[in-house]
Amino acid sequence: MTTTKTRDRLRIAIQKSGRMADVSQDLLARCGLKFRQSRDKLFCFGESMPIDLLLVRDDDIPGLIAQGVADLGIVGRNVLAEQALVARANGEAAPGVELRPLNTSRCRLSIALPQEMNYENPQQLQGLRIATSYPALLADWLARNGVAAKVVFLAGSVEIAPRLGTADLICDLVSSGATLTANQLKEAVVLLDSEAVIAGPEEVPLDERGELRELLLRRIDGVIQVRESKLVMLHAARSAIETIRAILPNAQTPTLLPIEGSPDRVALQAVCYGAVTWTHLEDMKRAGASQLLVLPVEKILA
Repeated sequence: MTTTKTRDRLRIAIQKSGRMADVSQDLLARCGLKFRQSRDKLFCFGESMPIDLLLVRDDDIPGLIAQGVADLGIVGRNVLAEQALVARANGEAAPGVELRPLNTSRCRLSIALPQEMNYENPQQLQGLRIATSYPALLADWLARNGVAAKVVFLAGSVEIAPRLGTADLICDLVSSGATLTANQLKEAVVLLDSEAVIAGPEEVPLDERGELRELLLRRIDGVIQVRESKLVMLHAARSAIETIRAILPNAQTPTLLPIEGSPDRVALQAVCYGAVTWTHLEDMKRAGASQLLVLPVEKILA
C-alpha cells in the first residue's frame, strides 16, 4: 500500500554498507549535500538541504520506493530489473523506474559455464540446472530464447554450485571475472549490463519534494558530466582551428579569444566531455596548437 502522508523533505534510500554505499555517499557529497547520521546508523538527516537518507539493504530499496517511503533510491540496475519482473508477474506496478544511470559500479549479469564446456547457442542449455540469485531475470531470458531449463535459486555463493553438484552452470553478476576463474568457470552470455542508477516513481511529487527531486537530479547530471570532463586551453592560428576542433574529444563549442599582438592567432578554450589523451594533445600540436593545457573540471551547471 502506498504511503499518502505528505512530507516536505525528500528521502533517498541507499545501501547501508558495501561498495554501493560508498559510491552513493560520494555522489551526494559532490552534489553539495551534508548529513548527520543517527545513532542507530539507519538514518541520515540532511543538514545542507531538506534531503534525508535511509540506510537499508539494496534489495529493500525498490520496495521502499513502491511504498512511498523513499522518494528516490540509488540501486543496481540488476536489483531494479529483477524486482520489476517479479512485480509484473504478480500483476503489480513496477517498484520505480530508472531515472539516471550513474556510470559507476559497473557489472553484468551473465551465464557462466564450467571451463571445459563450450557454448554455441541458448538451446544448448535445454534441461540443465542453472543456479542464480536473479531467478526472474534468468527465467525471462530463458523464456525469450525458448529454453526449458531448471532455475535453482541461491541467495549467495552461486559460483560454487557446479562444484557442489547442485547446478550444472550459474547465472551471476560478473565484474572482473576473477571469481569465475577461481571457481573454474567461464562467462558465456550476458543477460544484462548493470550499473548504479537513480530510481524513483515516474510521477514527480506535486509538493516541495518535486522541486527538490528535480534540483538534485540536475546536480547529479552535473557531477556525472564532470567525472571525465576536462578544460582544454591552447593557442593556435585561426586557420588551424577547424582541424583542431575535429580532434577535441566530445567537445562543446569552443570559446575563441584574441591574443594581443598576434592578430592571426587565437586562444581556444573548450570543455571536453571525455578523456583527453596524450594522443589527442600530440595530434593537436601537429595541427598547429601550442601552449596546450588540460585542466580538471570541478563543477558544471548547464
